[in-house]
Amino acid sequence: MKSVLGLVAALSLGVAEVSGHYIFQQLGVASTKFSVFEHIRKNSNYNSPVTSLTSNDLRCNAGGESGANTVTVDVKAGDAFSFKTDTAVYHQGPISLYMSKAPGAASDYDGSGDWFKIYDWGPTFSGGQATWAMRSEYSYNIPKCIKDGEYLLRIQSLAIHNPGGVPQFYVSCAQVNVTGGGNATPGPTVKIPGAFKATDPGYTANIYNNFKSYTVPGPAPFSC
Repeated sequence: MKSVLGLVAALSLGVAEVSGHYIFQQLGVASTKFSVFEHIRKNSNYNSPVTSLTSNDLRCNAGGESGANTVTVDVKAGDAFSFKTDTAVYHQGPISLYMSKAPGAASDYDGSGDWFKIYDWGPTFSGGQATWAMRSEYSYNIPKCIKDGEYLLRIQSLAIHNPGGVPQFYVSCAQVNVTGGGNATPGPTVKIPGAFKATDPGYTANIYNNFKSYTVPGPAPFSC
């Protein structure tokens, strides 16, 4: 009986852990909300995180190395876009947006080129407390000055809710074709994997002990 009860408890814990996870699965562009995974590469790990800093899955999640089954959507430079989750972001940590220009079609691109960051949602400190942007939808704008072409548009939630444990990356990539842009060369750029180090203060931060400042891992955001 004890072994059965133990198994039930373990299974219940597993369900609870999974229910606490999330996936960015729905893209919006301007006033249009698309269907689930319509322009976002579908992952193969349900809503589980990526935890290895050396894995190519950090780019577009497990199963997201190919965009052959994903339709690329046209966006105008300067357009608003949004990523929506299946369940609201549940874990404390920063949310970041990245882009990487494909050498050709975004559907053929594995994300092995250069990435630049366009925005971070970090913590807000007030009265000795930190508040994180934990919600179900995140919106920003395509930079007006970047060059026309096809890009991977990447959102990343870095969950650092378990100090001493392994931080978790929740990642999705949309495929977009930017039109009406400029001639800027965005920077700084990084490779993924490689952009995040196990020694980064923002990766190792203990958010429950003397937490008064925070630097989001990765490059500084690019702006026009």
